[in-house]
Amino acid sequence: MNYYPPFELIETRPRRIPWVNIILFVATIFTTMAAGALHAGADILSSPLLIYKGIPFSASLMLILGVHETGHYIASRRWRVKASLPYFIPVPHPLLGTMGAFIKVRSPIPNRKALVDIGASGPLSGFVLAVLVTAIGLASSKLVPVEGRPEGGLLLGSSLIFSWLVRLVLGHIPEGYDIILSPMAFAGWIGLFVTALNLIPVGQLDGGHVIYALFGEKHRLIARITVLVLLPMGMLWMGWLVWAFLLVLFLGMRHPPPYDPYTPLDWGRKLIGYLSLLIFFLCFTPTPFKVT
Repeated sequence: MNYYPPFELIETRPRRIPWVNIILFVATIFTTMAAGALHAGADILSSPLLIYKGIPFSASLMLILGVHETGHYIASRRWRVKASLPYFIPVPHPLLGTMGAFIKVRSPIPNRKALVDIGASGPLSGFVLAVLVTAIGLASSKLVPVEGRPEGGLLLGSSLIFSWLVRLVLGHIPEGYDIILSPMAFAGWIGLFVTALNLIPVGQLDGGHVIYALFGEKHRLIARITVLVLLPMGMLWMGWLVWAFLLVLFLGMRHPPPYDPYTPLDWGRKLIGYLSLLIFFLCFTPTPFKVT
């Protein structure tokens, strides 16, 4: 039996209105709506009111990101770990309109069971919703001949789960045809891609939490191998080189231990941990973007 000094993890200060979270959330709604309107072919610079055409994309993407972060938040509160509300990141970029969202964990994570719950809750909940959104969005996507594809377009890669959803919803795609994704399907694709990024088993990413909980100190070896694999993948997509650099520079290979690193996982949490790793491989896209 192990003994630990008492520690309180729930904030006792009076709650304040989270203005920063609210402002960032509203700003991200507008930036994702603007991106979605541009996808729909609207000239929002000349006619700003056409921004409403971006609602399907914005609502779908914000819902996926919001559910992901809410999963983390609820799991944190369940374990009496101090955690902020989600911070959304607005970016005035025509492709996505956001860099995602995150929560701040402000107190120690008590044990490995909590690591699995907090680390896996976001990706699992976001994954389920992303699959649903993708399937619904694919039903309204269009098949076009390759010859009719716009010049200079952006080609999206395909993960295993996305390929399966395409076959399930659209059936066999004839040779010489491509798919023009609907705004909802594109939001679902992004949701699957973001799920894979979060589950990369390095540092304090969601995947890093899960790997530490499953394998303890072996997590550092797994993190190093992961980064070494990402480096040659930069030949497929330059973003993997950037991602590997950011992981090493800002997160490092080491995950800090929880307050109690010794309590073993029960079989249910081991199952959740391995399921999270499976979802990582299902959602991983070797070449996510390619400009024609």
